[in-house]
Amino acid sequence: MQNLRLALWMGLLFLVWLNVDQWMRDYAEPVAATATQPAEAPETVRAPPSLSESVPQVAAPSGVPAPAIDGVPAQAITLQDAPTVPTTLRVVTDVLDLDVSLVGGDLVRADLLDYPLRKDQPDIKVRLFNNDSPETLYLYQSGLTSGRAGSAEPNHKALFTAAAAEYRLAEGDDILEVPLSWSDGAGLAVTKTYLFRRGRYQVDVIYQVTNSGDAPVSLAPYAQLLRHWAHHERSMFDVESYAFVGPAVFDGNSYQKLDVEDEDESSWSQSVAGGWVASLQHHFVAALPPPSTETYKLSLRVEDRDYLLTAVGPAQIVPAGGQASIDDRLFVGPKLQAQLEQAGPRLELTADYGKLTILAQPLFWLLDQVHGLVGNWGWSIIIVTLLIKLVFYKLAETSGRSMAKMRTVAPRLKAIQERYKEDREGQAKAMMELYKKEKINPVAGCLPMLVQIPFFLAFYWVLLESVEMRQAPFFGWIQDLSSRDPFFVLPLLMGVAMYGQFKLNPAPPDPVQAKVFAFMPVIMTVMFMWFPAGLVLYWLTNTVLSIAQQWKINRLVEAEAKKQRTH
Repeated sequence: MQNLRLALWMGLLFLVWLNVDQWMRDYAEPVAATATQPAEAPETVRAPPSLSESVPQVAAPSGVPAPAIDGVPAQAITLQDAPTVPTTLRVVTDVLDLDVSLVGGDLVRADLLDYPLRKDQPDIKVRLFNNDSPETLYLYQSGLTSGRAGSAEPNHKALFTAAAAEYRLAEGDDILEVPLSWSDGAGLAVTKTYLFRRGRYQVDVIYQVTNSGDAPVSLAPYAQLLRHWAHHERSMFDVESYAFVGPAVFDGNSYQKLDVEDEDESSWSQSVAGGWVASLQHHFVAALPPPSTETYKLSLRVEDRDYLLTAVGPAQIVPAGGQASIDDRLFVGPKLQAQLEQAGPRLELTADYGKLTILAQPLFWLLDQVHGLVGNWGWSIIIVTLLIKLVFYKLAETSGRSMAKMRTVAPRLKAIQERYKEDREGQAKAMMELYKKEKINPVAGCLPMLVQIPFFLAFYWVLLESVEMRQAPFFGWIQDLSSRDPFFVLPLLMGVAMYGQFKLNPAPPDPVQAKVFAFMPVIMTVMFMWFPAGLVLYWLTNTVLSIAQQWKINRLVEAEAKKQRTH
């Protein structure tokens, strides 16, 4: 049993280390220190032309001519051709502060007003879309395309106009509309309207198309996320240096993160219904979820240090003298699961809990429900940990009774070891006879631990990945449950608690194993010093509850053994 227990502890330690190492590689906060609202609009940054100027190709229905000016196919107005006018306008809601370029109506800056980059610098907000430099390039591009090269169309290179330079969500209003206008001068006019809602990170894009020309026009909506990516030097002691920033897709059935450095995945393309593409980072996401169940063509392209995620919707024919309304959608903000669920099919998967999602999502739901009652994520972690212990109480009791019985026969086991010091076979036989006589199952103390490991790891991912825990205070010096304890108090308390738990359990007969078990709390303490405080709080609470349960079981088993001896 002792060898099995040692193997389980070492296995658990190895799993924890693998998970924290993988998290630090994939999910840490991206390095993106930015200022809040700039004094004036940033100049447009040019990315590789083939990506930044790429308009998706769609097949126009036969017999539908391209829009033309004076009978000659018109060219889209590009930034280079635009007159000297202000090229951006500002949009401010209660949760978003954005810059919208009049060239294409692109979103070139998006600050999240409720999410400081650092808690000690509340005025510097997390910035997603960014046009400050090539190294921070991150844009949302969208438009309508006819699928015909050289035609005038309201794509992301066309010049739009706006009635105001700034739009703000007024006090008491729930909806803010930002209309942008475009016309080819030959009968085709489009109003591209961004629709923002109070408290929401979903942005609806509505195109009102009027075709007063003599021929029908076919237009397909598309949206793109253009982003720069780069490797960072990584340090175990700097969580922000470990950042996964990259593309992810949902094909209607399965969710997958794409490796931009993989030759096959970097040129991914698929037509799906109910799917989406997204650009991920720790706690935040920009996604292109479909506004309908129609089939969209989703794709990823990579060139140099930039990648382009594209979603192209089905083409619609606007008859001569007719009108049409075409919708599209964007989500840009924190991975708030309630909002993600409403924005797109299975978009909540971007809050990535890995292979244990089936366990992690119910645990998050429970944690969220408790938080709704107590209003503090730290106390919510403690209460949910208690509830998990109650669920596994009977299972843990079986394990605890086995360990308690082992503790009562420890002196007799030691005597057997001394007696059969040179006879390993005889020692094992005598120990098994003792276990049989005392009705002890050595394996029974280990199996419950195996059952609980998946739940520990699932809760671990919940605490790491859920943005709701980001910068959430507990009390006193713990003002951010998603960061390490600044004074290492919780890890030290956890180490003391683990040592107390070790002392309550039966000592391994093997002196080497006993030393390993005694040193385990020190190893775990050092490792947990760099873990988020919320996870350490969970493990500390779990350990303290386990000590209380084992102490009670030890007293009961000792009393039972004493009663049997008196009879």
